[in-house]
Amino acid sequence: MRSTRIAVSAALLGGLALPLVSAATASAAPALAPRVAVAKSCNDPGPWVIGTAAVNIRSKASSGSTIVGVLYRGQSFTVSKTSGNWHYITDRSTGVKGWVSGTYVYRDTPMCLD
Repeated sequence: MRSTRIAVSAALLGGLALPLVSAATASAAPALAPRVAVAKSCNDPGPWVIGTAAVNIRSKASSGSTIVGVLYRGQSFTVSKTSGNWHYITDRSTGVKGWVSGTYVYRDTPMCLD
């Protein structure tokens, strides 16, 4: 029984390694054209993004205030001002304005290796 498990494990690992070996040796096919990177400073913050599936838009900068809308991941929005850990946003798709918690909304920061 134990030798069967070892044989099956070895076969699975060998099968997983084959695509890696053949991919490394089969370089005759032309590679896809590399993407042209837009020059961006490492100090420039990226766009605002939502770090969860959805976040409530509130009437005041407080978790107990009235919910006036919902902002979903992938929606575009602008941030007008910040107060503590709260951001006053405008949802570009619906036009709803209100406050969202900075716990769920943040600036995307590029990684630069100098």
